[in-house]
Amino acid sequence: MIADWYFDFVSPFSYLQCERLQLHAASIRPHPIVFAAVLDANGQKGPAEIDAKRVFTYRFVLWQAKALGIPLRFPHAHPFNPIALLRLALACGCRLDSITRIFRFVWRDGRLPDLPIEWAELADELGVCNADARTSDPEIKDALRRETDAAIERGVFGVPTLAVGNELFWGVDATDMALAYMAAGGRYDDPEYARVQQLRAAAVRHAVRPATKRS
Repeated sequence: MIADWYFDFVSPFSYLQCERLQLHAASIRPHPIVFAAVLDANGQKGPAEIDAKRVFTYRFVLWQAKALGIPLRFPHAHPFNPIALLRLALACGCRLDSITRIFRFVWRDGRLPDLPIEWAELADELGVCNADARTSDPEIKDALRRETDAAIERGVFGVPTLAVGNELFWGVDATDMALAYMAAGGRYDDPEYARVQQLRAAAVRHAVRPATKRS
């Protein structure tokens, strides 16, 4: 079976999943998408936009990388604007080897293409001539929009996500679950999986307005 893999280079968890998927390259169809647009479509904040969650997330991804034996070094700033990198992946034909190199540039080597020399070095390693022109090409820009819109339409709500048929597996933590589902031919053998899908919501949380100070 083939899994559609949705990722954004701004996500360190996408990097961890990228490393975990190296042995399954033949079964993976990569899709670079704009995580910020997915958050906006679902009315969500990103983990780096909530102070306490930001600190926990950074520490957790470091812990998880160590547990998985994957080298990880944060770049000098996060979050950062990943648009140029996402377009660069598209300019490389969304090949997993090129995507892996971009991920490692950011999350293994701790670098960002925010300086011309860094950008030029990465583009040269990927064999992309005139990288500025390629990533500014309207076709590349439109391709990224289409990838993101298609992901949102499919129900993707975060990155990384592996989509197998109608099933979405969100997060690097769900990698083994997705691979097991694929190995089982795209089905769950335990009827409990079907039952929990039909559970009703017994309570609905309404938006809470910020408390106003009394004079």
